[in-house]
Amino acid sequence: MRKQAARLVLTMAVLFIASWSVQLSGRAAADTALGKAYFAGGCFWCMEEAFEKVEGVQSVTSGYMGGTTVNPSYEEVSAGRTGHAESVEVVYDPAKVSYQKLLDTFWHNVDPVTPNAQFCDHGSQYRSAIFFQTDEEKRASDTSKQAIEQSKRFKEPIVTQIAMASQFYPAEEYHQDYYKKNPVRYKFYKYNCARAQRLEALWGKP
Repeated sequence: MRKQAARLVLTMAVLFIASWSVQLSGRAAADTALGKAYFAGGCFWCMEEAFEKVEGVQSVTSGYMGGTTVNPSYEEVSAGRTGHAESVEVVYDPAKVSYQKLLDTFWHNVDPVTPNAQFCDHGSQYRSAIFFQTDEEKRASDTSKQAIEQSKRFKEPIVTQIAMASQFYPAEEYHQDYYKKNPVRYKFYKYNCARAQRLEALWGKP
């Protein structure tokens, strides 16, 4: 009886370990399947809000990209001393949303014809940019830009930067999900910056 009980316990342990390994493998595969995309469109609070509304987007992180200073602070970036742009890292499920859809969301939430500024924020740290990671992303980004140019929607040239992604530095915690944590202040800023008004003038009503 003792041997049978021992065998039963051993069998159950093996089955449990096997089941747990399968679950871990499944989670790892799911994590690997997620994609990341990087964009700059002026105030990263506003870009967070825009991308988090897209079905298939898992998370959006505010941060800094495109500069030379290692691990820059908000004060350094906002002063225009590091070369970085306020940016967002978009984690998404390619099975639910395409990179092209992310590009469409990006374009319709930026002013692509004003250099080194977005709405009420001025300086290269507020430039609009698509940071590609692969040749495929670069081709998609270039094609999307060319399509806007060929549409003749704007008289001015498209000045949005398309550049290779570099190190992304997450912004300080108080910037993350700012529009959710501080809705009154956020809405006050967005309204006074005339972001929605300018976007409607550029792209029409959403």
